[in-house]
Amino acid sequence: MGSPRRWFSVHGREQKIKDYIALSNQLIWKRQASFLAAAILAAFYFDPSSVVLCYGFVVFAEILDLRLGSVAANWDGRNRAVGREILWRITINTLVSATAISIFSVNMAIQQTSGGHFTPLFLLFSASVFAAMHNSQMIGILLLRLGIYGIAFLTIALLDVMRELPAFSSPIWLEFFTVIFVLYFLCDISIKFNQGYRERYEQLRRIKQEHARAKAALEVKSRFLATVSHELRTPLTSIIGSLELINGDRLGPVPDNLKPAIKIAARNARRLADLVEDLLDMQKIEAGEMVFDLRPISVNTLAIEAVESIAGYASNFGIDVETDLCAQGALIAGDRKRLIQVMNNMLSNAIKFSDKGGTVTVQVETLGQRTRVSVHDHGQGIPDGARENVFGRFTQVDSSDIRKVGGTGLGLNISKLIVEQHGGLIDYTSELGVGSTFFVEFDRLIGDADADDGGPQLSQVA
Repeated sequence: MGSPRRWFSVHGREQKIKDYIALSNQLIWKRQASFLAAAILAAFYFDPSSVVLCYGFVVFAEILDLRLGSVAANWDGRNRAVGREILWRITINTLVSATAISIFSVNMAIQQTSGGHFTPLFLLFSASVFAAMHNSQMIGILLLRLGIYGIAFLTIALLDVMRELPAFSSPIWLEFFTVIFVLYFLCDISIKFNQGYRERYEQLRRIKQEHARAKAALEVKSRFLATVSHELRTPLTSIIGSLELINGDRLGPVPDNLKPAIKIAARNARRLADLVEDLLDMQKIEAGEMVFDLRPISVNTLAIEAVESIAGYASNFGIDVETDLCAQGALIAGDRKRLIQVMNNMLSNAIKFSDKGGTVTVQVETLGQRTRVSVHDHGQGIPDGARENVFGRFTQVDSSDIRKVGGTGLGLNISKLIVEQHGGLIDYTSELGVGSTFFVEFDRLIGDADADDGGPQLSQVA
């Protein structure tokens, strides 16, 4: 528990002080209900004026605690002077409160001339157990309160001894030693509650340290990825441009035996460039640096543009892409470039996982105040329980070394982040051996359904 000198020190106890005050304020009405019930009973059977006076001191201490709570809530834990002031005010409040409760109980016992002192002792016992349970954050304050209660316990226990001066065999002495045992019991449970709190506090401290280390490592990783991605982008652009010049015979005829190797190099360079772009997008979203230019967009037009932009890719896989547009049209607020990126991600996945000669369908429909864009394929489907892998970062449903389709595992994760920034929803339904349907939903705009994104800017979201 540390040395007594440290019990009333603010150093290293910022969180404990805040925990103590927060819990004290949370339990104020429970304490007041108990005190008020005890005061009403005591006023009925004993001198009401003394009861009201003692209860007034208890209420005064509670008011001081409430005022202290507002001060502690604004304390950042760094200003030691404020911390010491809070600690001294806690000490004074504890002195006032514990003394008032003790005088209240002793006064009740003095007015009892026979029948023992069960009621005042029980009130003290209840207050002591309550303190042991809820004041364990600060051992010094707990010992101060229990010390005052202990003096009251012994005072009440000695009342009959001093009045009667009984023989040692008298039941009065039995009651006295019973009080001593109760004091031991209260000390024991107070130690246990304090140990429990310190263990929980230490666990929380370790968790916070691990969280801080993990956060720092994540920031380092993010900066590293951002730096590497930026450094790779420029040379990759040059490499891809040079390979395209070679493939287009613009630098002279290419020997037939080199053409396959150059095509493979160009294809893999483009894949690497896509990975770099995905990494940069991910870092921008995480850092809150990606700006979304939200304007009115026709969803039908968006679907058509996405299909046109990916037509060449679909042709390479031998896949037909069809559209099923919404008859009445629909407007949403969105960033055209980013929503095309989302559509392309859904379409490219549908194309990659479809059998050659298959068909992928893009459907636009309205659902009440929402608009849904769906991409249907007739591929192999997605097994149950794979949702985390589908939308996870650097994850794929099939992550084996012999998987049919490659990829970075970032496309749908980035798409999900983009859609959420638009206040939308992205999800899927799937059946193994039948196919999958990925869809996005957005709130509709009220306006001309044939309008396009030439309209005014609605907002920018970072």
